[in-house]
Amino acid sequence: MGFLIRSNNAVIKCIETHHSFVGVLPQTVCLSLAVQRFSQSLREFQFECIGDAETDDEVNIAQSLKEFSQLLSTMEEERRRLIQNADDVLISPLERFRKEQIAAVKEEKKQFDKETEKYYSVLEKHLSLSSKKKESQLLEADSQMSKDRQVFYDASLQYVFKIQEVQERKKFEFVEPLLAFLQGLFTFYHEGYELASEFEPYKQQLQFNLQNARNNFESTRAEVERLMKRIRSAEEDFKAPSCFTMEGYLYIQEKRPLGSVWTRYYCTYEKSSKMFTMGNTETRPASRQNGLVIGSPEMFRLRSCVRRKTESIDKRFCFDIEVVERHGVITLQALSEANRRLWMEAMDGKEPSVLFFSSCFTAFLNEAGFNFVKKCIELVETRGITTLGLYRTGGVNSKVQRLMTSVFGKMKDFFYFSEATTTITSGLKNYFRCLAEPLLTYRLHKEFIKAAKYDDHKYRVRAIHALVHKIPEKNRVMLDLLTYHLFKVSSHSEQNMMTVSNLGMIFGPTLMRSQEETVAAMMNIKFQNIVVEIIIENHDKFSFLLSIRHMFFRKVCKRKKNWLCVAKSLFLLILYFLSLREAKALYSCEAEHSHELSFPQGAQFLNVHPSVEPGWLQATFNGRTGLIPENYIAYV
Repeated sequence: MGFLIRSNNAVIKCIETHHSFVGVLPQTVCLSLAVQRFSQSLREFQFECIGDAETDDEVNIAQSLKEFSQLLSTMEEERRRLIQNADDVLISPLERFRKEQIAAVKEEKKQFDKETEKYYSVLEKHLSLSSKKKESQLLEADSQMSKDRQVFYDASLQYVFKIQEVQERKKFEFVEPLLAFLQGLFTFYHEGYELASEFEPYKQQLQFNLQNARNNFESTRAEVERLMKRIRSAEEDFKAPSCFTMEGYLYIQEKRPLGSVWTRYYCTYEKSSKMFTMGNTETRPASRQNGLVIGSPEMFRLRSCVRRKTESIDKRFCFDIEVVERHGVITLQALSEANRRLWMEAMDGKEPSVLFFSSCFTAFLNEAGFNFVKKCIELVETRGITTLGLYRTGGVNSKVQRLMTSVFGKMKDFFYFSEATTTITSGLKNYFRCLAEPLLTYRLHKEFIKAAKYDDHKYRVRAIHALVHKIPEKNRVMLDLLTYHLFKVSSHSEQNMMTVSNLGMIFGPTLMRSQEETVAAMMNIKFQNIVVEIIIENHDKFSFLLSIRHMFFRKVCKRKKNWLCVAKSLFLLILYFLSLREAKALYSCEAEHSHELSFPQGAQFLNVHPSVEPGWLQATFNGRTGLIPENYIAYV
């Protein structure tokens, strides 16, 4: 009976789904009617061309709307037919199967249950008869029991037969309607395919006509533009000179008890007298604002003009002015960036100033910077590498600023040996954050982001590896120094909880940043984190020379008398430099990605050495470093 219940539920679900489908039929009909009206509009639309004659292209383009109308009408007619037939070929047969067949089985089930209850009731009474009854009575009871048993068996067989019948009928009475519905659906799509095939020659001809019209427009556009310039020049020649240096509409921020509003004013500025005038053009009830009657335009003498930082306000194109007659600043919003530039030029506007050590100073990759980073790394690794939340917990801002001032300011006093670990780590992050250009450079920023977006992890690592070798030498040495340290920090993640992923999130925005402050740059921060995470995680692969150097000095410092170890390390260094060989291209190759090199046959490569990617080599060609296929070259 379980399969019967499941079959019944499945059929009911199909029917309910159809009822949902029927529920959206009015919307479908509305869509069809809207398409029909649109088709009618296309049929009635008339192209009106300038002149008394039309070209063949113009005639065909005008006629195309009627062709489109006919095509839409035919498709909507097929859609209407599909919707109408859906109920007849699919839902009605399923509903009939459920009511006639499954309902009949339910009736047989009721009859079977009734006979079962009756039979077992009679059986219990029969078994309870006393053996002391007369023989004739016992024989009569046995005979009646046999009749009741036969009736029970008949009901059981009839019930089983009905279940078997429904089971067999389900195979074709359930699937055939679905097949018929799909056939109608296929017919609908086939009709669309046939219409598209028939429409193809006309479409190609229409595309030819449209291209001709486009070419004609492009060929005349230059002449039209020259004509427009002459017209504009003529207007400028006869334009009456204005008595103001700059004038136009500006929106001014006005403080209110429940917030601030932006009101449009018509403003003028006269540079020689520095007089700024603004007149309100928006009508207010009773000509009152904040209890003040608005009369003639207000006039002020300009004191200063400063561009407003984008991050300091939620409006664009803003700038602040200070006037003699008012305290504080007046915030204005221009109509566009170009309009703001014109106002600021007229008012001798300035860019917003940045305090030197207030939040960030300008750092450089010079000797002082390298010494500072090395000292910070040394202090962190010797006394605080297992500190919980290392690099995540920030230091006291005043102490961090004092540290930066002592190192990079006029004092030049390296007194930070006794500073707390959090102060040292914050100072290190602050140094990289305040570099004049981020460590991974503005030039390669977009390429790093693109590489981080590759789906394949191995390909992502290979691309970032190639880009790391494109950054300047000083940047690469500093990156090696820092990432080797961060790699060691991550090796103590069980104590400090600073995994490679956590370090990537902290140093991603520090080592990388976009030159343009846009919404896209904000969305790419997560990819910056991925780049730094990959560089830290694959530090041993990205910097083969550095790993040998660290191994060499580590072993020399720990085992000064172990000359065999020293010799082995020197051998590895020599082996690396010998691996920088020259090669010649056997075949030409076109790069598919930015971290690969394109080269012709016979190209000469320098500094050829193995890369982290199997089958690829790192090489330099025409001043660019990237990956080349190993089987495309021969060593010289």
